[in-house]
Amino acid sequence: MRESQGVRIGQPPENRRQMFVKLCWMFLWLIYLAYPVSDLVAGDHSAPAVVAGWIALAVFLTGYGILVLRRQAIGQSGRWNRVSGAALGLMLVISVVTCFTLGSSWLALFSYTAICAGVILPAGVAVFGVAAVAAMVLGTGLLLHSPESALIPIAISAFLGGAAMTGLQRMVRTMEELREARQAVAALAASDERLRMARDLHDLLGHSLSLITLKTELTSRFLDQERYEEARAQVKDIEKVSRQSLVDVREAIGGYRRPKLAVEVAAARTALQAADIEADTDPSIADPHPGLGPDQEGALGWALREAVTNVVRHSNAEHCTVRLAEYMEPDGSRSLRLEVADDGVGAKRAGHVRHGNGLTGLAERLTLADGRLDAGPGERGRGFAVRASVPLRAVVTPTEEAVAGTVQQ
Repeated sequence: MRESQGVRIGQPPENRRQMFVKLCWMFLWLIYLAYPVSDLVAGDHSAPAVVAGWIALAVFLTGYGILVLRRQAIGQSGRWNRVSGAALGLMLVISVVTCFTLGSSWLALFSYTAICAGVILPAGVAVFGVAAVAAMVLGTGLLLHSPESALIPIAISAFLGGAAMTGLQRMVRTMEELREARQAVAALAASDERLRMARDLHDLLGHSLSLITLKTELTSRFLDQERYEEARAQVKDIEKVSRQSLVDVREAIGGYRRPKLAVEVAAARTALQAADIEADTDPSIADPHPGLGPDQEGALGWALREAVTNVVRHSNAEHCTVRLAEYMEPDGSRSLRLEVADDGVGAKRAGHVRHGNGLTGLAERLTLADGRLDAGPGERGRGFAVRASVPLRAVVTPTEEAVAGTVQQ
């Protein structure tokens, strides 16, 4: 089951479907209310006792809803405070009082109290709190002379339910810390990239601007001395330096904007997950590929971005596969091929019979990098597949380089 279709642990639901799934999982625990409800409708108690029982049950469920249902529905882990502590204490009192006044059928309320204890109590004492509630179930049941066949399952379910919620809360807190760490890493990566860009621009423009400043001052002196030929020569030098600086800046900005496969595959996973599409990506995509030039890598990065965008927008797919493999061309050269395939509606129904602007522009990018694009129906005519291929340069080892140098000598 995909995470986006099931319960998104520690995250708020993004739509009604996810909210419905979460509520269904949480309301499964309410099956234990069949015991106290059946006791109230059986007619074994007086009218005031029945009214008091319904009021106690309503107050109990209100506390349970505040401590568990609301927190889980909005994707928050439990936090101990005075209000939650008071609600937990009230639920415990209601569980004990109803058992001694209305009978052993109300022992089921202890299961919900144990669950709330696992959610609310601090991590260091949550398990002990759950164990204490389970012990109270046994003590209360023994005092009420409840049959062991009913008492032991209730005590075990109370302990296991509370322990499970304790583990779930730890998992939620861990996931929250991981998300915060991921955001911090992304922020640091962006900051490092800005610093790298600043260093590159400083290295590129620092010397050029200093040279332009000196030559401008020298030109001004030549003009004051009416040495026009020398001043004209300095102006030509300034023009050459300025043009070269402009070329250097454009190359630096181009390299900065050129997509990287490692970055694009991470963005692809995020986009597919947000679109409720299961992503099957090749882990080796982010690894270095000998012979892959920067222009070729940039073209594959654009191909991955465009293909995943088409899958998210047009495919109505449930599964997307991203593969990167090296293969030999008929002429003996090596190429690297990126394949993005989905199991969606396919080329005809998705309107991909003819290449749109995105695929046309992608084909042009690949052509500039000496690559090629192949897009069409996937395997067995199902879904849609985009295959982008770029050539790999021949990798010369140090031994081969030394041998070549010896032959030339």
